[in-house]
Amino acid sequence: MEYLVQTPCGPVRGCPGRIPGIAVYKGIRYAAAGRWEYPVQVTGWDGTYDATAFGHCCYQPRAFYDEARMPEKAFYYHEFREGETYTYSEDCLFLNVYTPENAQPGDRLPVLVYIHGGGFTGGCGHEKHFDCPVWPTKGVIGVTLNYRLGPLGFLTLPELKQEAGCTGNYGLYDQLTALCWVRDNIAAFGGDPGNVTIMGQSAGAMSVQQHCLSPMSEGLFSKAVMSSGGGVSSMMKAPIPEKGYDFWHAVMEHTGCENLEQFRRLDVKKLFEVWQNLKKSFPGGSRAAGPVLDGRLIVGSGTELLREGKQHRIPYMAGSTSEDIIPPIVYTMAKDWCAAQVCASYAWFFDRRLPGDDCGAWHSSDLWYWFGTLPNCWRPMTRKDRVLSQQMVEYLTNFCKFSDPNGAGLTAWLPVQKRGGKVMRLGEGEARMGTASMAKLVKTMLTNKAVGE
Repeated sequence: MEYLVQTPCGPVRGCPGRIPGIAVYKGIRYAAAGRWEYPVQVTGWDGTYDATAFGHCCYQPRAFYDEARMPEKAFYYHEFREGETYTYSEDCLFLNVYTPENAQPGDRLPVLVYIHGGGFTGGCGHEKHFDCPVWPTKGVIGVTLNYRLGPLGFLTLPELKQEAGCTGNYGLYDQLTALCWVRDNIAAFGGDPGNVTIMGQSAGAMSVQQHCLSPMSEGLFSKAVMSSGGGVSSMMKAPIPEKGYDFWHAVMEHTGCENLEQFRRLDVKKLFEVWQNLKKSFPGGSRAAGPVLDGRLIVGSGTELLREGKQHRIPYMAGSTSEDIIPPIVYTMAKDWCAAQVCASYAWFFDRRLPGDDCGAWHSSDLWYWFGTLPNCWRPMTRKDRVLSQQMVEYLTNFCKFSDPNGAGLTAWLPVQKRGGKVMRLGEGEARMGTASMAKLVKTMLTNKAVGE
């Protein structure tokens, strides 16, 4: 079978996915950008684009050390990356499209675009749990993507603001540009640009949240899904770019760069080394690589924008896990966000104790189930896990298709009616509407040794 698609950018050649019946188009360049420049969308290329191998990941701390030799990184390395090979570059603006093999232009299939997490400093769109989601077997096209991270994606400097009119959020603008590329090209793969759902987990959920509050992303998607990071809180406000100026100038000084031109030419390993070392001792340095209130993409605090009704008025799904990071907070944020919407929105709580260890439903554990990629996992998954994943995939793909997760053979999932209302319980028991014990979540927060990334 020939995996060739004629896009507005030019022809693209893909390959079979891990799952029979799914085609994948890997490593499609959606934008280009120099260091600390805002991305420019790709609109064409010469010849046939070879989309048979994943593109480079953005440079991140793990690009410069061997994760297998770092005990503190062992859990997530073993879970999501062990045995895999990743290449890293500043030239990293690539996305991957998963389609039914027989999809044709004009099919107008719903599209699910996933934004990975990793604390805005790590991750990529093709780790084990993301590689070949089963969604196309349910008639939903999947898209995963890379974006700029850490100092490459979120540095702020007054020199850059003077140059471009604003500074920071380069990684968020990458995501926004990927959504624009999907809007302009996904019909060629059989997708419907008018029926796009965006989804993210952890920092990916926080990214989705910002796009749902941003006037710049209006019309690029019609639904959103957020896991372990969706919702708003007065504790999670993006600072103004100026808050980071002293820190990033200190990084520049410690690298020996005297001006922006030299800083842009600095060896990337040196940049990451100094950033990693300085953020431990510089006041506020640990929070300097993240979204900022730039006045364009992020125009206000989430709590204020929600109070003013300026969020995108679309259906949402949002939830968290039982052994999550700050579990009572992320649980409440997700539920309250859904309750505040004008469109019916659906909250969940995931508590499956994954087989293979006693870590419970740790941060990110639900991703294996939402993507249906359990066969990629080392864990001794059981029939219960496979059935749970099938249910979750059905709920998710139904939501993409119909703005409602419900369907034949599934337990009825009711939208959140009010603050404190019921959510869908997914995991240890049968799928059911219920609530989580706040006392237990608080105890977990105080005693849990789980980490995130």
